[in-house]
Amino acid sequence: MNKSKLVAIAALCMSTSALFAGGILTNTNQSVHFLRNPARDASTEIDAVYTNPAGLIKLTDGFHFSFSNQSAFQTRTITSTSPIFKMNGGLDTKTFEGKASVPIIPSLQGAYKKGKWVLSGSIAISGGGGKATFNDGLPSFEALAGSSAALVQQTQAVTKLTANRYQVDQYMRGSNMIIGGQLGGTYKINDMFSAYAGFRLNIVRNSYEGYLRGLKLNLTPVGSEFSQNMVYADQLLNQIAAGAAADPVKQQQILLMAKASSDEGAMLDSKQSGWGVAPILGFNFNHDKLNIGVKYEFKTSLDVENNTKRDDTGMFSDGVNTAHDIPALLTIGASYKFTDKLLASVGYHCFFDSHAKMDSDKQKDAGSTNEYLAGLEYQIDKMFLVSAGGQITRYGVGDIFQKDLSFSCNSYSIGLGGAVNVSPSVRINVGYFWTTYSDYTKNSPVPPAVISKDIFSRTNKVFGAGVDFSF
Repeated sequence: MNKSKLVAIAALCMSTSALFAGGILTNTNQSVHFLRNPARDASTEIDAVYTNPAGLIKLTDGFHFSFSNQSAFQTRTITSTSPIFKMNGGLDTKTFEGKASVPIIPSLQGAYKKGKWVLSGSIAISGGGGKATFNDGLPSFEALAGSSAALVQQTQAVTKLTANRYQVDQYMRGSNMIIGGQLGGTYKINDMFSAYAGFRLNIVRNSYEGYLRGLKLNLTPVGSEFSQNMVYADQLLNQIAAGAAADPVKQQQILLMAKASSDEGAMLDSKQSGWGVAPILGFNFNHDKLNIGVKYEFKTSLDVENNTKRDDTGMFSDGVNTAHDIPALLTIGASYKFTDKLLASVGYHCFFDSHAKMDSDKQKDAGSTNEYLAGLEYQIDKMFLVSAGGQITRYGVGDIFQKDLSFSCNSYSIGLGGAVNVSPSVRINVGYFWTTYSDYTKNSPVPPAVISKDIFSRTNKVFGAGVDFSF
């Protein structure tokens, strides 16, 4: 067994992927406007506080606010293949499913315009935003547990015992949330050009809970027919660990298995927190029916600190810091008003993932994320508007980056919805956004890998409603 196997429970430290659209750690969806038309990078409405802050100069003088709430529901499925799994059910392929649901995800955006100036700000979930619960654990959990039976077989000459079956109880729940508070100002250079400068304070809150317990083996005297009785093997595993004192890493792995072979089991209860600031620059061009918006968010450099109540893995010491940078982001968008009623828009996002320092330097296998967006809006009459759009997301991640609790899959998304002008100063927005993901297959050589293949897949849907108002 090598050190990588101990990462079974350590997978908990990997950040869960964002529930919303966007990059590895970034939510580009911060209002219901995005749900009904994702191509918002050239917006000149109140949602431009996030999507195109330089475009806010097109607002009328006065106060403008937008409040949204979204409900997101996601599944994450991992289908793994390992010869070890045969010792727990007779099949070498198992499916592990995690569910994430967040019914209340609020966001608030506001702006005040006076002449050539706009002061704007927002509070929203800028990354993460949910919890994922794997009631049957993770493939790496299972592989670690099953390795105990193989270990007994390897040491049978000394212990006079062998085993070819195991059973285990496992559970994992992780949550990841980045709360973003943005503030900045927009200035009108002339009738065509405007510029923005601001910043976002990102506050990270992660938590991880899990256990691996009830590990039992069918311990059988060497030379006898394999027993059908499953028993705890903690005493035997502790004995084997004592004989591995010359290899501290291997000894720690075996002691972890011994803890798992009990009613209480090996447990992890850890939280992480940290904060960082990202400067933001924006530029807007407007001429006749054409509007172009450009925004660049600098990398957020930050670490998260462990606040650990219990860690039987020995890898999450209380007070230890872990790199958790949020990648820089470039967005470019254009909109064109073909008629008084019909508006078309396109957009492009580039996340510079490989330049953001991450845990275990996994950014070296992250590449960059690219997104392509398009949408249409049609104003039926003075009261009703309908809109729809799509987004294609392509990640640059490789096999080293992909983990069973932190994985990214290429996707395409469709959003649709509408708006109702209740009065000249009040508008209600509604939207629905769903994503179809492409499965990611990760093949590993055997040996030395315990898991020979992982197939990662996801589903995602988001509902939302909100209100814009001005005075």
